[in-house]
Amino acid sequence: MPDTPDILGAVLATDPARRVRAVGDLYRLLLNRERVFPATAPAALVLAGLLDDPCTLAEDRWERRAGRRSLRAELLNWLASFADIARMDVEDGVGTVQDLAAARAARPILHDRIARFCDDDDPLVREAALAATALLLADPALASSVPRYAPAVREVLAVSADSYHRWIARERLAAWGEDVTGLVTAEEDRRAAMVRAGKLAEDPFGGGQEQEQAIRWLEEQPEDTAAPEQLGRRREDRTAPIPATPHGPVPEPPVAAAGSEAHYRGPWRIAREEERAEWTFTPYVGVGPLHFGMTLEEITRVLGEGPAVSSYSHHGEDQQLNYADFTEIGIRALFHDGRLGCVAADALTGPQVRLDAAPLTGCAPSHVEDWLVHRTARPGSLAYSVAGDPVFADLGLAIRSQRAGDMVLTRPLFLLHDWLDLWHALPSEEWNCS
Repeated sequence: MPDTPDILGAVLATDPARRVRAVGDLYRLLLNRERVFPATAPAALVLAGLLDDPCTLAEDRWERRAGRRSLRAELLNWLASFADIARMDVEDGVGTVQDLAAARAARPILHDRIARFCDDDDPLVREAALAATALLLADPALASSVPRYAPAVREVLAVSADSYHRWIARERLAAWGEDVTGLVTAEEDRRAAMVRAGKLAEDPFGGGQEQEQAIRWLEEQPEDTAAPEQLGRRREDRTAPIPATPHGPVPEPPVAAAGSEAHYRGPWRIAREEERAEWTFTPYVGVGPLHFGMTLEEITRVLGEGPAVSSYSHHGEDQQLNYADFTEIGIRALFHDGRLGCVAADALTGPQVRLDAAPLTGCAPSHVEDWLVHRTARPGSLAYSVAGDPVFADLGLAIRSQRAGDMVLTRPLFLLHDWLDLWHALPSEEWNCS
């Protein structure tokens, strides 16, 4: 893994892929598992000093958020996450006394460097700067600046398309003693309307004008660009276990299919446990030895095998990689703009990917879905694709089904934010793996 100086040096690299990788590494290595480390506060000060560099105006798609935005906006989002953690306590498990003290000591300097972007012409930069500033104002030494920024937090941040920014606005305004009743009601109404429209739009027995209106309304809604797992949304989210549903006991963990008999050959041969590679995954970071943002060449080098099949699409004279199948290990790597954004584990031969030691590959789909609903999905996280596949936004995980003769087994997909809408994100060939 790269060292902190290497990551910071790559943030302004001329190669867009290196920049994207560097920003991803900032989250992976310096805010990993919602913690600050000895290098985190110094890195935050360096990044804040880079914000004025014209190179930060370059736009790209970043690993943790949907859509395109400038590097400046994404660095400000990282600094907002840093500021969110810095206001927590050692008891919350976010860092040692020394590391948290260093993070808090950096807040006045960061405020001075970030505040000037709160009036930026780019709305995404302006919002990210306001989010970071609002969180930095948790420092008692900066409390006198609250009246200056509170109106903008209400007028800009509270109505953002980014749900994390709206949460920051409600949480900070309430902490500053302002009435947020209207904002809370508006958020509840927004969620209820989304749920109602989603049910209408996906009703397989629906149709008619009401369903068409619901679909059209959903298409008109601005895309939520918040990272699915935002740091510090609610302190209890990080410390309290997710309660089991009151409708019944938590299901037993799923069990992988036993596998075909030794020496059996055929189109539906299921690999036995000892034949499968053992992988784990980190949501929105990677799975097994792969991490999101890799190129095909990097994946080939890590896996030690080349792709058996590669699929490309053509846009004029440009050729774009869609996916690559690695049959020896049993995965499909799917790409956007030449970088890894989704990994599908083959139900019959793919690696056994585990969550909390429970298998996700090659299991009965209903068992995996029930277990995940009870054990990992936060309210509002679970959605279903048009094919009925459960998609867990808090994990970046979808559970598709793949045929194995007369059986159907799980084909887990590990996804970045942009891939959660399976119907539009996955190539047509992936839908044939069923």
